[in-house]
Amino acid sequence: MHARSAVLLGRHPLWLDALEHMLARVAVRSLAKTDSPEEALALVYEHHPDVFVLDVEAADGAQAFACVRAACAEARDLRVVVVSASDDAQRVEDAFASGASAYVLKRAPSDDIASAIRQLFDTSIFYSATRVTATQLAIVPDAEADLTRREREILAFVAEGRTNREVAKLLWVTEQTVKFHLANVYRKLGVANRTQASRWAHSHGLVNGARRAEDEPVPVVLRG
Repeated sequence: MHARSAVLLGRHPLWLDALEHMLARVAVRSLAKTDSPEEALALVYEHHPDVFVLDVEAADGAQAFACVRAACAEARDLRVVVVSASDDAQRVEDAFASGASAYVLKRAPSDDIASAIRQLFDTSIFYSATRVTATQLAIVPDAEADLTRREREILAFVAEGRTNREVAKLLWVTEQTVKFHLANVYRKLGVANRTQASRWAHSHGLVNGARRAEDEPVPVVLRG
């Protein structure tokens, strides 16, 4: 996979280092890291990265979002990921209004952040109904499915008969986020729809063993 590039803005060096390592897992290489919004913007202008990840708390909100607007104006293909400790609805809206592609809470698991960033570039696909049979579905080993914790959680709710809207409400995410996780689930399991995915979940004991979302709501929001 061709490595994409990123510029990172954050207040704490330790956090920036951890973010750099996480990005490497999804083939995104950090070109530069800084704690200065002005320097971050200059680095975006200089390096033309694929991704700009910024911690809103590295500056006051207005300055951070002004930085997002300026970066997006410089490069239309730039993906901007806003990371924040706040799940305030107005802050989320301000981030997207400024041009952000994704808004992620700092308490989100690294798998969820990695999945969100990957989804910014690679549209998930699933096979048509003619590509899979019930027999094929039954022999997909649990270990080979390689579902993330969030994908398992969403699949468990779907297998219980919940709608995308209900799942989104339980997990404090958008319906679009639920949809892209489900698309990844379909692709990994080699199934075409919710019914086939639900059968897999029941046959592998995922429904009864799933952790309830109310215990740990972790929003990861992408612009639909």
